[in-house]
Amino acid sequence: MPDMAAEAMKHWMSGAGLPAAAPVMPEGLTALKPMQQAMEAMGQSLGSSLSSVAGLSVPAEALKDIQQDYMQQATALWNQALEQPHQIKAADRRFDAPEWGSSPLNAFMASMYLLNARTLQRLADQLQGDPKARQRVRFAVQQWADAASPSNFLAFNPEALKKAVETKGASLQQGLQHLLNDLRQGHMSQTDERVFEVGKNVATTAGTVVYENAFFQLIEYAPLTPKVHEVPFLFVPPCINKYYILDLQPDNSVVRYLLSQGHRVFMISWVNPDDSLAKATWDDYIEQGVMQAIDVTREISGSDKANMLGFCVGGTMLACALATLAAQGKKPAASLTLLTSFLDFSDTGIMDVFVDEAMVRMREMTMGPTSPQGGGLMKGTDLAATFSFLRPNDLVWNYVVGNYLKGEMPPAFDLLYWNSDSTNLPGPFYTWYLRNTYLENKLREPGAVKVCGVPLDLRRLDMPTFIYGSREDHIVPWGGAYASTQIVQGPKTFVLGASGHIAGVINPPEKKKRSHWTSSPLARSLPDTAKEWMDTAQEKPGSWWPVWAEWLGKHAGGMVPAPKQAGSKRHPPIEAAPGRYVLRKA
Repeated sequence: MPDMAAEAMKHWMSGAGLPAAAPVMPEGLTALKPMQQAMEAMGQSLGSSLSSVAGLSVPAEALKDIQQDYMQQATALWNQALEQPHQIKAADRRFDAPEWGSSPLNAFMASMYLLNARTLQRLADQLQGDPKARQRVRFAVQQWADAASPSNFLAFNPEALKKAVETKGASLQQGLQHLLNDLRQGHMSQTDERVFEVGKNVATTAGTVVYENAFFQLIEYAPLTPKVHEVPFLFVPPCINKYYILDLQPDNSVVRYLLSQGHRVFMISWVNPDDSLAKATWDDYIEQGVMQAIDVTREISGSDKANMLGFCVGGTMLACALATLAAQGKKPAASLTLLTSFLDFSDTGIMDVFVDEAMVRMREMTMGPTSPQGGGLMKGTDLAATFSFLRPNDLVWNYVVGNYLKGEMPPAFDLLYWNSDSTNLPGPFYTWYLRNTYLENKLREPGAVKVCGVPLDLRRLDMPTFIYGSREDHIVPWGGAYASTQIVQGPKTFVLGASGHIAGVINPPEKKKRSHWTSSPLARSLPDTAKEWMDTAQEKPGSWWPVWAEWLGKHAGGMVPAPKQAGSKRHPPIEAAPGRYVLRKA
């Protein structure tokens, strides 16, 4: 994924002080040429951004309307500033506490900030010109507006000030301690991390590591039923995160749910790369990762085929692996499930804002195969910060206020613990992914790119396919997930879930939360566009998991006695799940 927080800073914050082009290196200093090329790429990225922004304009009529509305609302706020009771004129949980309405000054400050933020966003929305430049400005305005909230500053936050007085400064002392702890650990605490331990109260489903190489460990889970389906099931999680998002706790574990349905379940646990994998490529992860896991799963289970699931970038990787195998005459998948995954990168939402030729080239020059070291690592902490800044109020400023200004410890939340357990990426893998997906969108074009030496054609994916998207997903917009229906060629089913990228997926039926949408029973095929599909889709209460389980059962074969032990003679048990690899920190 593009390192958006860093790129946002380059494009919008520190960019003004950078030269449009890097200085020319003196002749003879050839060792510094890659550094010069990287600086030139950064300068080109900045220059193209600034030139595209310079071409934007707001129509005069729209500008006039915005100005008039602003003056009217600002005047009304000023006139109401001394009225009782003091009310903040917009619903915003940052200002829900009674302290914000306890004085005219606090209420006016919050209301004026909200008016200014809305007005700036309206101006950004009215911009005419290059679409990508407009997106960049909108994102920058939103980032600035969220950061500039008076709630984020001790001097302007009446809640934090009141608590400081009531605790005689203890809250500020504790907040400073939290800040120092976060600086030491390299990331902001979003949950009380002391509560969780991998293998103790997260990732606890019983299983055994039955295979490992430099890239991954393969876990075989202990069956929960006396008989299991003869076709095994393989999870391919994203390698940019730890696998246990699919096995958090017993009451929300996708793994445990499948085991309870009588499936024989295998899971890839990706290694957290260190310098020994700094030169690893996309092909390495496909061939020595996904393909190898498929082979071992089939060998241990004795089945020619397996049902397979790819989550997020794991789905992209799994699709590439299966299409490459199909080109070699091999079809090991009984079915394919894609959860919030891209095959067509035409609609990547906000992620598209920061990916351009210069940005990708800069990354290639610093950590790609053409860099001075021939590789490098994209730090997991940087990737985690990137994703947090996609939702800054929820995942950044909320914790600045709570952890530092109020001195509070965030509540224990398993999903946010997993979110903070980041993973590095090898530079060559990362740069290949950026260029061939987000930048050039080559995976959807038959033969446009080679994977493991084979021209990639995703149209070879002709197995039954279940495709899932989340309605509020800001990482894989559901329209982008739906686009996969136009690429895979076999029988296909699309289901849309409520909520976002993670919460929409991790929605066990017992919770009886949210809803999901399925195709109209009258529809004979999936329409070309997501909008057309949604026009006739049917909303149903609760989790989408039972819909998927029913579909999956049709492709899992008959029931056979559950294995008495994990692994096989060729692949004997190595250690108990969750294994060593998942414990390695970024």
